[in-house]
Amino acid sequence: MMTARKYKEHPDGKPTLSLSPLANIELSIPDMTQDTKNSLNSDKSNAEEAREVAHDEFSGLNLAQMAGRPGFRGLFDNAFVLGVTCFATLGGFLFGYDQGVVSNVLAIESFGAAFPKIYMDSNLKGWFVSTLLLTAWFGSLLNGPICDKIGRKRNIMGNIVIFLIGGALQTGATAERHLFIGRAIAGLAVGALTHVVPMYLAEISSANIRGALVALQQLSITLGILISYWIAYGTSHIGGTRCAPGIPYTGPLLNGSPTFDPYTDVPAGGCTGQKEASWRVPIGIQLFPALLLGLGMAFMPYSPRWLTERGRDDEALLSLSTLRRKPLDDPIVRYEFLEIKAELRYSREITALKYPNASKFQRIVNNYITLISTWPKFKRLAVGCLTMFYQQFIGINAIIYYAPTIFGQLGLNPNTTSLLATGLYGILNTLGTIPAIVLLDSVGRRPLLMSGALGCCSALLIVGSLVAAFGNDWPGHPSAGRAAIAFVYFYGVNFAYSWAPIGWVLPSEVFPLYLRSTGISITTSCTWMSNFIIGLVSPRMLANIGHGGTYFFFAAFAILAFISAYFYPETKGKTLEEMDTAFGDVTSEQEKQHMERICRELGLPSKALLSV
Repeated sequence: MMTARKYKEHPDGKPTLSLSPLANIELSIPDMTQDTKNSLNSDKSNAEEAREVAHDEFSGLNLAQMAGRPGFRGLFDNAFVLGVTCFATLGGFLFGYDQGVVSNVLAIESFGAAFPKIYMDSNLKGWFVSTLLLTAWFGSLLNGPICDKIGRKRNIMGNIVIFLIGGALQTGATAERHLFIGRAIAGLAVGALTHVVPMYLAEISSANIRGALVALQQLSITLGILISYWIAYGTSHIGGTRCAPGIPYTGPLLNGSPTFDPYTDVPAGGCTGQKEASWRVPIGIQLFPALLLGLGMAFMPYSPRWLTERGRDDEALLSLSTLRRKPLDDPIVRYEFLEIKAELRYSREITALKYPNASKFQRIVNNYITLISTWPKFKRLAVGCLTMFYQQFIGINAIIYYAPTIFGQLGLNPNTTSLLATGLYGILNTLGTIPAIVLLDSVGRRPLLMSGALGCCSALLIVGSLVAAFGNDWPGHPSAGRAAIAFVYFYGVNFAYSWAPIGWVLPSEVFPLYLRSTGISITTSCTWMSNFIIGLVSPRMLANIGHGGTYFFFAAFAILAFISAYFYPETKGKTLEEMDTAFGDVTSEQEKQHMERICRELGLPSKALLSV
């Protein structure tokens, strides 16, 4: 028991922790023998007095309150966790950088000269963007059991290697197939990273700052988008902004002026102005933060929750102590460790009762079945998937992927001014994420989601109305064009503080430990499939749907997002182990008694996992 804690010397001289007699409790319930159960009963009677002492010690404690100040202020109470988080979110930076860089590369004339089919064909352009998104969907879905097996830390390191291979192929591409293969390989890694990084951040953070920490993932994504915009804008001037300055444009008209046609506007020997470095450099730069993340993760801590799940309790407690910057016998560390242990033991015992003879493969399959077997479990999955779905179908990536095209359609010069406007959009998108970091753990998730949906909807309706009224003659209505651009910016700010960060926060925190990796892999794959659809159809929608129909389409989903968020449970300030109560997952009296027994045996008050 906790009051029976003893320290002993490890053979290598390092102190290890013994939680006698609780250290002898076997967590692998499905393999528990009758002799083990009898032994546990004996241990329980011998440790009853110690349990009561610990029970009294933890009574009245609230882990979120003990951990410190909530939200933005609490971030700076633990510089170590903040540093680990900022470093781990380089995985999100890679995702954001690719999102941003592809939109600008598609607008660079030297890229069009090298790959004219992609540049001119809206269908092929959609597939160029969406190849990474499709394989990212597969990578995120596949990553669930892999992440459970090898752990969050090693999973991140392995996927960085895959990303480097894909990025190198894109950077050195001399044929279209190289680009598509490179994007497909990189997509596998990006999908896996967007699955594992938010989960890793949620599992190393404390309840009082979890929303703010995971929101830093979105801030990192927006920084990636922002930096890619400005790098691409800068490199687009290498050799000039035009492929062949001496050759007039002969391509399709845009706002009354001809545009670049790589089939007719490129000299026989290739571009005489803009260099290939204008698009190879921004694609290649993403290899450096990826390499930094891969090397640095070797020095990052393991997730204490994953260590507990693997039966490595001593390492889990030491990792938790390191992350909280508190000694092993601190009440916060002890309480949180026992909450994790109780939640894991409860879930395993319940699973063992339902599937007593399941093999390892069957257990993996059962995790997926369990997520739809009861309403509370399905509700978690529905909240996660709907959040990720709306994150895409509100229309953000249609704007991110094709921002230069959109700004060009709204009256700006497609070669220079639209790229600059895209860079400004990136700045506002990044700044708009900061309120989420400040407010998520104080205001909560639901209010931000609902206000963000309303803001996005109103902006989309206004832009759509302006396009319908003046889209055929922007030069004759410059004020309308500027107003449309302003509301595109307003849309970006509303999305940045709401659905953008919370889309990563909610799915990372609503699932129980034994289903977390599986559940997040499904929700992340949902965002990638939605992303894939948006990336594929957006060029055709923007090209073919007139009168603002594209913006009205996304506005309708913003309304649905508001309605859905209204019915979400609020998860602010709850530990990952308290989510059962938030979703009504402990429903029967028998299950409550089962949990209370586990809490008593571990020395926790029964309210630890059963109260709101």
